[in-house]
Amino acid sequence: MGVIEHWNRILAWLAEHAPATRAVLRPRYDALPELRVPIDLQLWWSVYGGTEEGLFAEILPPFYTPLGADRAFVLRDTHQSKPADGSEAGAPTAGFHPEWLPIAFDGTGDVLAIDLRPGVLRGCVVEWDRERSEMIKPEFTSLVEMFDQVATALETRSAVGHCFPMVNSAGELGWRTC
Repeated sequence: MGVIEHWNRILAWLAEHAPATRAVLRPRYDALPELRVPIDLQLWWSVYGGTEEGLFAEILPPFYTPLGADRAFVLRDTHQSKPADGSEAGAPTAGFHPEWLPIAFDGTGDVLAIDLRPGVLRGCVVEWDRERSEMIKPEFTSLVEMFDQVATALETRSAVGHCFPMVNSAGELGWRTC
């Protein structure tokens, strides 16, 4: 299965179990610019347009709202805090690397990003902690792996890392950490 199939699994689960979260997600609504990003990211952004400004949909554990392409590039430009270096994808780093592209935000400044540095792990998903201004290790080897793990956790009500899915009485998905 590819990125679109796993994303569709997530959307189907949300429609049935967390309709309020599903309702704030918007499809892609305009043409994408020519992107120099991994094909899986291009494919996802060809069907997903993010959420409206100020709305959260904490689909990715533990509390991340996926970004559409338009906001991802703006967020990258506001976060860059270090010059490019020769480090490889997935290598720990301090500061927000200019070769990361945000794909999700948490509302407090932390982001999940695709690591576009060269190397075996190019395209891995990293979590950048704004308060500590660091990334320790990749969270997922790819966007496909992340969406597959999230979809499976939703469908089986199991964990992704240290997080379990839960839906509140308003029909919103959240993640309980343990």
